[in-house]
Amino acid sequence: MDLVVVKFGGTSVGDGSRIKKAAQSVVNEYMNGSRVVVVVSAVNKTTDELIGLSDEAIGASLTDKQKAEIMAMGELTSARLFSATIESLGVKSEFIDPYSELWPIKTDSNYLEATIDFNTTRKNTEGIMQLVNQGVIPVICGFLGQGPGGEITTLGRGGSDITAFLIGHCLDANEVIIVTDVDGVMSTDPNKIEEAELLDEISVEELRDLATHGAQVLHPHALKYKDPLITAKIINFAHGDLSSKGTRILGPFEGEMLKCVTLYKNPISLIAIVGEAMVKTPGLIAKLSGSLADSDINIFGISAGQNSITAFVDKADSNKAYHLLHNVVIESDVLSSLSLGRDTAMITFVSPDIIDTPGIISDVTEPLRKNDINIVEIISSQTAIVLFVDWEDGEKARELINEVLE
Repeated sequence: MDLVVVKFGGTSVGDGSRIKKAAQSVVNEYMNGSRVVVVVSAVNKTTDELIGLSDEAIGASLTDKQKAEIMAMGELTSARLFSATIESLGVKSEFIDPYSELWPIKTDSNYLEATIDFNTTRKNTEGIMQLVNQGVIPVICGFLGQGPGGEITTLGRGGSDITAFLIGHCLDANEVIIVTDVDGVMSTDPNKIEEAELLDEISVEELRDLATHGAQVLHPHALKYKDPLITAKIINFAHGDLSSKGTRILGPFEGEMLKCVTLYKNPISLIAIVGEAMVKTPGLIAKLSGSLADSDINIFGISAGQNSITAFVDKADSNKAYHLLHNVVIESDVLSSLSLGRDTAMITFVSPDIIDTPGIISDVTEPLRKNDINIVEIISSQTAIVLFVDWEDGEKARELINEVLE
């Protein structure tokens, strides 16, 4: 029998009728032959309201420990209600919270942004699996953890989504289903563009970058725990059916837990184009990249400055690209010259933690400095750092950066 982990967001358990509808969808899945584990969030906005009421009542700031205990109340209540509703529909259920002996998620002692002890958590999920194999549907509080001394901790932003993917990963589930208040992932925000369309599927890498740049469907932290062997999807609670289509999440396709360091197999050539007032000239990058695209030459990256633009291409295409770009230069009133640089190695460091890790670039580059490896170019985003070093230093640089990842 398939094992399915289903996470219900705050909106999908927003009132009694929605809880019953959600519980019925779980029971239906169970009756269809699946083993099911449920993860629930607090009722929508409950956590913020609890903190607000507490601050108002005591007239003082709460400690982090007090905040974590109060913030947990929403999930504690949701889990109990959901489990009781499942049982009212004729199926055995048990709620699992941090006070339970079966609670699986162990963390450090950071009350509000706890770090998960993955190995211990994985071992602790054996108790959850025993319940599942006995025909019981566990209902687990999302967002919460348990510190070294048994104290309640919280997992921070995206906490319930983190719980769902983490539990799915540890239980080797067949599928993780995120039930929320949207039909899935759209081509863009439908509140801004009415013509937005529902995507049938999206890769973890694409969804992570969308979420990092502001999309609200799923928090990027949760995707750290998306196992490539486990299928996943996002569906709307309104359907009341866990078999609803929604948007499938594929991957990840590179690296364990979305973290990896890779060295591109071929040398990369850098072509630098210079000129005046380049950043004030609309369409300039489009002209440069378009000239290469027309000849099927891939660009691995573009770096733009006040008076220069650098294009990165495979060495095998560099001579052709050099001549094509030269044609653009001589036809332009803004551009003045270009040069073809030496062979470089391209190393890509990917991690969803980049955006939340102050000093991460210095952590990556410092080992190279200590080993006298010069960085020719560096490009960074919220989820990746791409470095170019001399070709002969590529493998050594990859090894040093990989040690940072570990």
